[in-house]
Amino acid sequence: MASLGPPTPSSGRANARVAILCAGVFALMVGAAFAAVPFYRAFCQATGFNGAVKRAKLAPGAVSNKTVTVRFDTNVNGVPWTFVPVQASQTIHLGASTLAFFKATNTSHQTVTARALFNVVPEAAGQYFSKLECFCFNDQTLTPGQSAEFPVVYYVDPHYAEDRDTRYQPDITLSYTFFKATDVANGTATAAPLGAKAKARL
Repeated sequence: MASLGPPTPSSGRANARVAILCAGVFALMVGAAFAAVPFYRAFCQATGFNGAVKRAKLAPGAVSNKTVTVRFDTNVNGVPWTFVPVQASQTIHLGASTLAFFKATNTSHQTVTARALFNVVPEAAGQYFSKLECFCFNDQTLTPGQSAEFPVVYYVDPHYAEDRDTRYQPDITLSYTFFKATDVANGTATAAPLGAKAKARL
C-alpha cells in the first residue's frame, strides 16, 4: 500500500487557486446581496411593481373626465419629527397634474437629516401613479424646532380607469414614511407601510 507523502508544489498551487476562487465567489455573493436592495427598489420605482410609485418627467397630456380620490398617509420611523399632510385627500381627474403639500417639524434638540420612502395602495395602482416632483427624491434636513412644507406634484394615468384591477377602485392611498437618511442609504429602511389611520379606511 502506497504511503501518502508531503504535498507537492503543484498540488499546493492548485489548492491556492481553489482558495482564491472560493474567496472570489464569496465576495461576489456578498456584493450581490448588498446590490439587490437598491436594484429591487429601482426596479419597483421604474415599473410600479409592489405598489411603488414611478418617477416621471412629463404628465401624459390627456386629461380624463373620470376622477379618483387620492388619500394621504404619513408616518415616521426612528425620526423625531411630526409629519402630516396639509390636505387629507384630493379628488383629481385622471391625467391631470396635481400639487399636494406635506409638513414636517423637528421636535428634537438636534439637527436631523431624513428621507421619505413611499408606496401606494391598492398595489395595482403603482404602475399608473407617477410623481413629477417630490421631496422624497432627496434627503431633507431640519434644525431643532424647524418646520418645513414639502410639495409633491403627481398624476394618475388615464389607463387607471381601463385596467380591470383598478377601474373599480375609487380611492388610492399615497403613504410616506420618513426614515433616517443613513438607514435609507444602507438599505435597512423598507417601503413605507400604511399607518393605522390609513388601514382603518381600507
